[in-house]
Amino acid sequence: MAILPVVFLVVFRYVPMLGNVIAFRRFRPGGSILGEEWVGLRYVRMFIQDPSFWHVFANTAILGGLTMVVTFPLPIVLSLMINEVRRSHFKKLVQSITYLPHFLSVVIVAGMTIQLLSTTGTANQLITAFGGDAIPFLQRPEWFRTIYVGTEVWQTVGWGTILYLAALTTVDDSLYEAAAIDGASRLRQTWHVTLPGIRPTMITLLILNIGSFLAVGFEKVLLLYNPLTYSTADVISTYLYRVGLMSNNLSYAAAIGLFQALIGLAMVLTANGVSRRLVGASLW
Repeated sequence: MAILPVVFLVVFRYVPMLGNVIAFRRFRPGGSILGEEWVGLRYVRMFIQDPSFWHVFANTAILGGLTMVVTFPLPIVLSLMINEVRRSHFKKLVQSITYLPHFLSVVIVAGMTIQLLSTTGTANQLITAFGGDAIPFLQRPEWFRTIYVGTEVWQTVGWGTILYLAALTTVDDSLYEAAAIDGASRLRQTWHVTLPGIRPTMITLLILNIGSFLAVGFEKVLLLYNPLTYSTADVISTYLYRVGLMSNNLSYAAAIGLFQALIGLAMVLTANGVSRRLVGASLW
């Protein structure tokens, strides 16, 4: 059973790492796949000195930070709420409703978002019905981050609760009984028993989220943004798409991608070390 996942990782994750060499070599279409000539840190200096890259980097950090701050704690809160429900039918109904959006493709989610938030969409129909003026949500840069994070919450929070609900089943029931005998309320039991019980799962997922901090979803941003919202919506992945594939500057794009990957690696190593020292839980 492990053969196919291992082959997938080797072919699509490890073998492509060899392509990072073109970040230091000049690549020309039709030439060698590993580049034509050695140029050293030329492309690294190019993006470091490029103001547009740092604007895109700031957009990526802000959007990634907002996504992590909002979407990381919500599955924990939702799983704790579902865990307190005693009616199994209602609990299953809530779980099904909340995690079904995870199975929708990004294209469908983006299409639904565009339909809802267009100037003639449902949101603006409600606004105009109450006497307001239609708002071009998808054309205003100040709305893009709210829209992106909102769709991420809707699509991922329910699925994330599955992991925490599984972790909750490992908490010893005798701890709740002892806490109840000591007079602890349900809120106190949650704070002193439940949360410490699922802390290893929380730490693991937090470290993984930190590692993908700058890997803001390319497909969703590409489908939702437009030139009017570039000031807040353009992120590293879409910037790489334009300069790498559309402008055929693959060496420059590879240098930026390698820089992004190194930052992600450094953040994972830092978060793992801090977690191991402070709470004793880590990925390794």
